[in-house]
Amino acid sequence: MLGDSLLRRGNADIRCQKVRKIHEMVSVKRTFTVNKPIDQVVDYLADFANAAAWDPGTKSCVPTGGGPVQVGSTWRNVSVFRGKETELTYRLLRREPDRLVFEGTNKTVTSTDDLSFRSVPGGTSVTYSANLEFHGLIKLVAWVAQGEFNKLGDQAAEQLPRVVNAL
Repeated sequence: MLGDSLLRRGNADIRCQKVRKIHEMVSVKRTFTVNKPIDQVVDYLADFANAAAWDPGTKSCVPTGGGPVQVGSTWRNVSVFRGKETELTYRLLRREPDRLVFEGTNKTVTSTDDLSFRSVPGGTSVTYSANLEFHGLIKLVAWVAQGEFNKLGDQAAEQLPRVVNAL
């Protein structure tokens, strides 16, 4: 009996830790289709400087290094959220023919942007996932931001296809 009680208490502690972790993160995922071939879409989105055109939260995004876009390339991104500017340094972590992964960091947040691509008749299906993990005291109220990030996700899911389809 005592062992069962401890096991249940232990599982509850693990569940509480997972719930806490979820509340320290904000996640948005959208899937949409564009009318361009997969290689063109991946090449365009691999240059994160283009986020200024398709991400409604991005005010500016400029490369911080020279040369071609490749794994390890970095950008200085200035975003606006709830009227306040924040700067992140983004790095391209993964570039494959059907996937891009970027990580943006500053002292209060780590943002992971994961884009996957699939050829479909007439174009490309794009799945865009953004996960923001907050650091420091801000993580205590991060869950409050989920609704605002959902709105930004909806806006990006409308704006990104318009921009890519116009290429």
